[in-house]
Amino acid sequence: MNTTLFNMKKLLTVFLVVTTLTAFGESTKLPNIVILATGGTIAGAGASSTGSAYTSGQVKIEAMIDAVPNIRTLANITGEQTANVGSQDMSVKVWLDLANRINTLLAKPDVDGIVITHGTDTQEETAYFLTLVVKSDKPVVLTGSMRPSTALSADGPLNLFNAVALAANPAAKGYGVMVVMNDEIHSAHDVKKMITTPVQTFMSPQEGLIGTVIFGDVLFFHHPGGRHTTNSEFSVTGVTALPRVDIIYACADVSTDLIDLMVKAGAKGIVIAGVGDGNVNAGTLEAIKRATKAGVKVVRASRVPTGAVLIKGEVVDTEYGSVSSDELNPQKARVLLMLALLKERNRDELQKLFIEY
Repeated sequence: MNTTLFNMKKLLTVFLVVTTLTAFGESTKLPNIVILATGGTIAGAGASSTGSAYTSGQVKIEAMIDAVPNIRTLANITGEQTANVGSQDMSVKVWLDLANRINTLLAKPDVDGIVITHGTDTQEETAYFLTLVVKSDKPVVLTGSMRPSTALSADGPLNLFNAVALAANPAAKGYGVMVVMNDEIHSAHDVKKMITTPVQTFMSPQEGLIGTVIFGDVLFFHHPGGRHTTNSEFSVTGVTALPRVDIIYACADVSTDLIDLMVKAGAKGIVIAGVGDGNVNAGTLEAIKRATKAGVKVVRASRVPTGAVLIKGEVVDTEYGSVSSDELNPQKARVLLMLALLKERNRDELQKLFIEY
C-alpha cells in the first residue's frame, strides 16, 4: 500500500474517532442545577410512618438529594441550605435572602436553573414573590411534599426528581417561577393551595396548570399570564425590609374597627379578603375611606377561591380610594402591594400594577 495513502487513512480514522468522542461528550453534557433548601415537610421527619405528626426541617439537603434514585442522571447538582423552617414561619428576610442568592447564581453562565425545596403552606406566596423579583429567564422551580420523609409513600423524592428535571429542561426557559407537585407544573401567578393534607393540594383553579412532568418527562400546555422575572419592574437589590401590609378577613358582621387598628399599628397597606366580589359591610367601607385618606393603601381581594374582583362592582373603588386585586388572592395581593410600596404610587398606578401582574 502506498505510504502516503496509508498515512491519510490513519489520519482520517483518528479524526473520525475524535469527532465521535467529542460529539458524544457534548450530547451527554449535563446542565448545572443548584438546589436551595428552606426546610418544610419535604425535609420533615416523624416518629411513625403512618402518623400525621412530624417536625419540619429535620433532613438536610445533601441527604435529601442522596435519597432520590437517578437524580444525578438529570443534572450536575449542588445543594445549599438557605433556611430550615416550616413554611408557616417563612419570613420576608428569607424571601430577600432567596431572591438575592438566586439572582447571583443565575447571573453565572455555568448555572442553568434553580430548584427550591419549600413547605407547602406558604409556597404559593414565596413563588409569587420570586417571580416578581428574579431577574433571569432561566428556570426557577419550587417543590415540596405533603408527607414527611419518614412517611409511608412519601411524595418528596419524586417531586424533587421532577423539579430537577424541569429546571434542567431547556424548554422551561422563560416560564417564570414555577411550582412542581404531584406531576403537575403550575405558574407562580396561578397556583393555590386548595386542600389541607392530600398530595393533590396544589391547583390552578382558574387558569389551569401550565404543564406536567411525569418521571422527568416535561410537557407544557401554555405560557403563564402576567408580567414576571425579566419583564418585571420590581427589584430587591439593596432592600433589607418590605413595608408592613396586613390582611383582614371579612365575614358576616365583621368588626368595623379592624382597619382603624391596623392603621394605628403602623400598616402601610391593608389587603381585605372580602366576601364575594371583595365586599365588606358599610362600617368597614367607611374605615377604608379613612385609611386611604390617611395615605394607607387598601386592596380589595376576595376570600372566594377563584374569580376577579371587579373595580366597579358593588364597591366602586375610586369612591373609596381602594384598589381591586383583580385575580390575585389575598396572600398574593399582599406580596404585590409590599413590593409596590417600595416607591410612592397613587391609586391609579397601583391599580395598573394589579391588572398587569
